[in-house]
Amino acid sequence: MDISGEQHIPASRGAVWQALNDPAVLEASIPGCEGLEKLSDTDFDARIVSRIGSIKARFQGQVSLSDVRPEEGYVIHGRGQGGVAGAVKGSATVQLADDGAGTLLRYTARAEVAGKLAGVGSRVIQGVASKTANDFFDNFTRYVSAEEGGRMPESAAVAGWRRTPVVAGSVAAVLVGAAIAAALLI
Repeated sequence: MDISGEQHIPASRGAVWQALNDPAVLEASIPGCEGLEKLSDTDFDARIVSRIGSIKARFQGQVSLSDVRPEEGYVIHGRGQGGVAGAVKGSATVQLADDGAGTLLRYTARAEVAGKLAGVGSRVIQGVASKTANDFFDNFTRYVSAEEGGRMPESAAVAGWRRTPVVAGSVAAVLVGAAIAAALLI
């Protein structure tokens, strides 16, 4: 499955870059994320709950960054295991560019699914991926905009930001979350 898109974020490229590399921001922004642990500057472990139709799974996954270009972009690689629900793996390329008073974030992602999730129709999966990406960007943009305005909350939990146990968009949300949601978690 391939996904691409772009999102205008009303914050400086530096602020967007910093947030894309902050595990606390990503954990708060990624739908269904139960934990995101930074292991090194380029490696993360993630736990995400995902649901699509009657299939609900808890994914354990690893995410790594490559081709890191500060304030310009990177490539995210991820894989996750959701028990009997299946497994996912994929990658996403994220690019940042100035866009007026804000930043344009462009992404392309490719994901492969196995197990029960592979049996779900591609239209359903595309819809879930789209919703996951929209939810991620809503959360992420609120956080980065608050930071730019000097009102950054101590944590997403304190701010009451939503953590929707989202549809099957697990590793994708991490890829997208850390870069672009919705391609790997499905």
